[in-house]
Amino acid sequence: MAETHVLFVEDDDVIREATQLALERVGFTVTAMPDGLLGLEAFRADRPDIALLDVMVPGLDGVSLCRRIRDESTVPVIMLSARADAIDVVLGLEAGADDYVTKPFDGAVLVARIRAVLRRFGHAAGPDGGPQPGSGTEGEGQALGGVLVFGDLEVDTDGMEVRRAGEQVALTPTEMRLLLEFSSAPGTVLSRDRLLERVWDYGWGGDTRVVDVHVQRLRAKIGQDRIDTVRGFGYKLRG
Repeated sequence: MAETHVLFVEDDDVIREATQLALERVGFTVTAMPDGLLGLEAFRADRPDIALLDVMVPGLDGVSLCRRIRDESTVPVIMLSARADAIDVVLGLEAGADDYVTKPFDGAVLVARIRAVLRRFGHAAGPDGGPQPGSGTEGEGQALGGVLVFGDLEVDTDGMEVRRAGEQVALTPTEMRLLLEFSSAPGTVLSRDRLLERVWDYGWGGDTRVVDVHVQRLRAKIGQDRIDTVRGFGYKLRG
């Protein structure tokens, strides 16, 4: 099996070298770059399996680099930030990042988060070829073969494709997993903690802002009125 290739963009020499060594020690291949412009060049040349981007890097900041990567690819992106400020987190996630880690971080924690992201990207359809999230197709959605229909929204759980009013909708793997989780139980309120566990593979309570921003991104693509917010509880997909 080919080694996982990680693109790591970090301007702090000590952090960059120490993290690269830690990742290589557990079997990852790492391309480490000190600024965003070099990071973009490396991404285009090497097409890594995952990108770790520090928010504050010179040349092209991490958020802008994430947007450029997302324009060209659905490769998973984890943002790294020395601050846990809401604006840093939200900007990174809105740019298309799938997760974020706050510095300083423990090497083992970073490796675990990388592996969690890779698991859900590598198995977006589940090990048996069917949708992994949820436990079935119960609910209000009308099933037509492997296609679930919710108004003008069609979710093909076999082909991993989504159409709205007949037009294909481009979703990232994380957005697809989120939609699969909703469509497996339409009309049922899903808590943020459940979504973190099922979609982000967190076995512990994580930052629910990750869920909120991804729901906003998903709404923008499938229709603002398709997912309801149930204040104090979570979200539900309209059947």
